[in-house]
Amino acid sequence: MAIGERIRYLRNLRGMTQKWLGMKIGFDEKTADVRVAQYESGTRTPKENLINGIANVLEVSPRALDIPDIDSYVGLSHTLFALEDLYGVNIGEIDGELCLRLDKFKGSAYLTMYDMFSAWYNEAKKLKNGDISKDDYDTWRYNYPRIETERFKDSVDKLHTVETGSNHGLVD
Repeated sequence: MAIGERIRYLRNLRGMTQKWLGMKIGFDEKTADVRVAQYESGTRTPKENLINGIANVLEVSPRALDIPDIDSYVGLSHTLFALEDLYGVNIGEIDGELCLRLDKFKGSAYLTMYDMFSAWYNEAKKLKNGDISKDDYDTWRYNYPRIETERFKDSVDKLHTVETGSNHGLVD
């Protein structure tokens, strides 16, 4: 899915018109819908600062818009090959089913990918169990890793509060 298709998909998901999105990112009212239509159709490609603005209005990470070439199976295959080369994601088989797995010998790449996959798995499990809605799941996916970072910070803050709160104002 190309960047324009991602913009259209997320804009529709948010219930926004092209004109509204275009005006929110700073285009004149007369041309706002035309400009967004050009990006969505692939006639024009937004520059980085505009991608950031669009992502901000759509309430997603800019990276949620900038997806590698997965518009064809060949493009997807080459994206997976690049993941194998760069991050140690490789193909395997478990009980006759093909699967992707992480190479434990890739050091820090393995640990980072493991953390990412674990976070994704946990959110997917919450969705499957009915603990979160599809909208909550999509919000998490389209804002990754910001939400994970916020959760981690909140847990550290809670721990800090518990540690300092138990002795707060007391003299030994």
